[in-house]
Amino acid sequence: MIAGIRFKVCGLTSLVDAEAADAVGADYLGFILHPKSPRYVSLAQFEAMAPRLPPRKKVAVVVEPSLEELTAIKAAGFDHVQLHFANETPFSMAARWLDVIPPEMLWLAPRVPPGKDFDLAFVPLAATILLDTYHPNVFGGSGHTGDWKSFAWHRTQFKKVNWVLAGGLNAENIGDAIAATGARFVDVNSGVEAAPGRKDPEKLKVFASALARAVNPATGSAPL
Repeated sequence: MIAGIRFKVCGLTSLVDAEAADAVGADYLGFILHPKSPRYVSLAQFEAMAPRLPPRKKVAVVVEPSLEELTAIKAAGFDHVQLHFANETPFSMAARWLDVIPPEMLWLAPRVPPGKDFDLAFVPLAATILLDTYHPNVFGGSGHTGDWKSFAWHRTQFKKVNWVLAGGLNAENIGDAIAATGARFVDVNSGVEAAPGRKDPEKLKVFASALARAVNPATGSAPL
């Protein structure tokens, strides 16, 4: 946590990058289990790394998984499951996820197209909801900033939910993002990379410092 704001470094693919995220104070380490992602890590690869990972919360990032897949992910020892799904997903299907993953462990990540509204009936299903930028061809990871105004509205309307701001965040825009949304939980991925799936330690440090200044402009650098 930095200046009272929790943050997750997502798209980790190696122990080296996980350690770099840990060094700058990341609260959560995200591993993408979606094969179409350039940051894909298989469940077997995660399990091989797990014993040597820093003692931070581990988040499995998945796209519309089957109940069998969710069961295997839970058994692998993740602390949370960030579940991306189409905005048109039937509520009955979403409710079945809770047969495997309890609300406090589940992070919902709806894929909401511009001009559409997130179905608020989903809100009670999870303690945490991540709002990412919409892209017509991919689930998350677009590298583009999202609708900060919409995020701010959801955050103020549903105060008991942990709202996670994601989408194109980096050291240059995190100050504006915090000011516009009031976010207390952020997710960073491509904005701290040297290349897809490879984090840049220096960018991570600069992002952490910028996050600290976003809350306290007098702060010159984040505690490392």
